Amino acid sequence: MLRSTTLRTSVVGITALAVIGGLAVSASASGPGSASASASASASVSGEAKKAPKESSLTGSAKMYRADGQQVRFSFDAHGFAPAEPDEPDAPAGTSRGTFRFSHYSADGKQGAYAEGRIDCLLTGGPVATATGVITRSDLPADAVGKRVGFTVYDGKGDGKKDRVGYSWAVAGFDGLEVPKCLSAAPYETVESGDFKVEHVLPANPSENSENSGNVENSENSGNNE
Repeated sequence: MLRSTTLRTSVVGITALAVIGGLAVSASASGPGSASASASASASVSGEAKKAPKESSLTGSAKMYRADGQQVRFSFDAHGFAPAEPDEPDAPAGTSRGTFRFSHYSADGKQGAYAEGRIDCLLTGGPVATATGVITRSDLPADAVGKRVGFTVYDGKGDGKKDRVGYSWAVAGFDGLEVPKCLSAAPYETVESGDFKVEHVLPANPSENSENSGNVENSENSGNNE
């Protein structure tokens, strides 16, 4: 939600107009400078409105802190909410989409591997995002391609130093790991450099919209019967 803006000025005739997500201020007065004050206020509110996210997202990249110098990196470009292809037959489809990449190399860079893939679920709540995706390309063992992995990211805001990352293979590894959509481990790894951004926008509940639509139709039919 955008913060309401209050203008403290001697200009006369200020009217606050409520709009979605905040307040737009219009002013009319005969005093000098009133037009520029009104324009500045409107521009400020308009600028904030443009910055408001329209959907949930998890973006950014970072290198994890490892005392022994191991190079562990994660990168995300995920958007939407809930699985686009739900496993339950009657569940409404979500809008999750995007990509991920992670890599783990030794301190000298001579040993390690990477993997990248497509996001199939993103869920957010405040500064926390949980995402899953299927590996599409990797130099891990051949059976890694096609596997689903999970990530959880805590966005500590600021410069990324307080961000945390967790992942589904932290304990069990990849062998025999079957990860359901939208599930992962708690974010515990700390960030050394880089930054993750989590935006949380709760979409409308499709089931509620369906129920409301049904109620309206029933009300109209009742009126017609009368």
